[in-house]
Amino acid sequence: MDLGLKGRLAIITGTNNPQGIGATTALAFAQEGVRLALVYKKIPHGFDENKTGADGVDRYFKANSGDMTEVEEQLHALNADYLILESDISNERSVNDIFDHVIERFGKVDILINNAAAADDGDHDTIETITQSVIDETFAVNVRGTLLMTREFIKRRGDYGRIINFSTDAAQAFPGQQITYAASKAAIEAFTRSIAIGVGKYNITVNCIAPGPTQTGWIDEELANAVLPQIPLGKLIQPQDIAETILFLASARAAMVTGQVIKVSGGHAL
Repeated sequence: MDLGLKGRLAIITGTNNPQGIGATTALAFAQEGVRLALVYKKIPHGFDENKTGADGVDRYFKANSGDMTEVEEQLHALNADYLILESDISNERSVNDIFDHVIERFGKVDILINNAAAADDGDHDTIETITQSVIDETFAVNVRGTLLMTREFIKRRGDYGRIINFSTDAAQAFPGQQITYAASKAAIEAFTRSIAIGVGKYNITVNCIAPGPTQTGWIDEELANAVLPQIPLGKLIQPQDIAETILFLASARAAMVTGQVIKVSGGHAL
């Protein structure tokens, strides 16, 4: 099926984890002939190198602390046309610079994938332990960063527009912890609908994907065994599952789909 994506230009944020949704989506787009601007930021985490050979938080933290080397090797193998930018989307000046570089290189932007996200990696995001810094840092990336990237995309729009944001399938009731993270994602769902209404006149669609438990390197065997009974389809979501949904939403085939929050969760958190 022709998705009508060949020759389009997509900006994707949060792309340095080789097992992540951003990197997987970039490779899926490259296979469709989409030109790419990939934005990432190294997130420093402590991790045990001896534990990075298997899925779990150490592998995940290492991946997000690194650069784009491994992903870039895969893009080379696909003969992809791409630009890599290390930047901070929570900073307005940086967002402007991102779009300046992309327009200078490619001349236009057609698709925006707001994949980058921040979350507390400790125990400071419950209602009893939450700190101001966790609130500020989480909302700075997840809400402010997504809004700034979206605003700039709309300002520099061309004749084709697809914006895809990210929530989580448990955004409406995150159980027990990660209050700020869940709240930031619920905010994204809310402004996805509002922005979709406002930019429909420009022929821009705005949608949001809410993934369930996705194996981006962070789910170890113990956690997988605990969460699998909660997924009716009986398996973890894979980044490729998300990427294929993104391909559809970004395509000409989804021209009349806008303002939607789509769960890709295997039935988790219904």
